[in-house]
Amino acid sequence: MKLLGNILWLLLGGLECALGYFAGSLALMITIIGIPFGIQTFKLGILCLWPFGSQVRENPESNGCLSLVMNIFWLIFGGLATCLGHLFFGILLCLTIIGIPFAMEHFKMAKLSLLPFGKTIEVAI
Repeated sequence: MKLLGNILWLLLGGLECALGYFAGSLALMITIIGIPFGIQTFKLGILCLWPFGSQVRENPESNGCLSLVMNIFWLIFGGLATCLGHLFFGILLCLTIIGIPFAMEHFKMAKLSLLPFGKTIEVAI
């Protein structure tokens, strides 16, 4: 069922979303200061490619204080807008019964896009 959900996700907009995240990641990685933020957008792009069955987990090896500071910068400079976009599409998809599983994946991405530093993604293939 996860395979079917992921294929439908890719065909119905997930691929375009992932490509947008990857393009944003490359743009952020042009500068040295943007590299940590580019890595986080790349992480979001990977989750956009294969969301069903993938898990977002806390990274026990993350630098606590540094992750907090980077999450604050992320939240101010784009994380909130990205989160609101995923929340909007999640609520829109909840209007139909068929769209609820896809909405749950948007809510998972909204949670990650709000505070991505200190988290890892386990992709289930």
